[in-house]
Amino acid sequence: MPKRTKAEAEATREALLDAAEVIFLERGVSRTSLEQIARQAGMTRGAVYWHFKNKSDLFHAMLDRVKMPLRQLLDDVEDPERPRAPLESLQLAAMHALERLQSPRSRRVHTILFHCCEASSDVDILELHQRLADDCYDTMLERFEEANRTGTMIASIEPEIACRMLMSMFGGLMHDWLRDPTRYDIGDIGPRMIDTFFERIAPCTPHCSSPSQPPS
Repeated sequence: MPKRTKAEAEATREALLDAAEVIFLERGVSRTSLEQIARQAGMTRGAVYWHFKNKSDLFHAMLDRVKMPLRQLLDDVEDPERPRAPLESLQLAAMHALERLQSPRSRRVHTILFHCCEASSDVDILELHQRLADDCYDTMLERFEEANRTGTMIASIEPEIACRMLMSMFGGLMHDWLRDPTRYDIGDIGPRMIDTFFERIAPCTPHCSSPSQPPS
């Protein structure tokens, strides 16, 4: 390829990733070739290989444009001047993740990740899903264990169970909504689900009523 400036090279790389989003979404990952991605971007296959080693490398670069690990989401919602309780941080991070999911690019890429990656593709999708889930689980568990130690979560729920519950709820919500985003407004349903979960695992205050004894 002719020598290009750093800005031109970056623009080419971004255009190829944009093209990959379009083709992966239309055809699925395993049925998409690098030639098709190059054609969609109006470039040659050589341009693809200049920036990416193979389809798997390109796929992971596409994912990196929207992926935000839970630990980073937690860092984003933390206030150095006012440390938050562990469950408050998790709740805000979950809300932030939900908001990010609704952006057009994040929605496209996560649709590809959840619904357009076949087991026979160049990408080891099962290993990728497991790695992402493990990272999320480890970070969540730290917060639930801290909440358990500090008495800011009801004692009847083990940290591991709370972690699995939240992951299952959020993962299921994403999977279901991305299959057909027109069925309901995740911006309305999602926050209500998250709020309900955290309300149920918070310790009851002295003013709370027992489930079997409605307030008078």
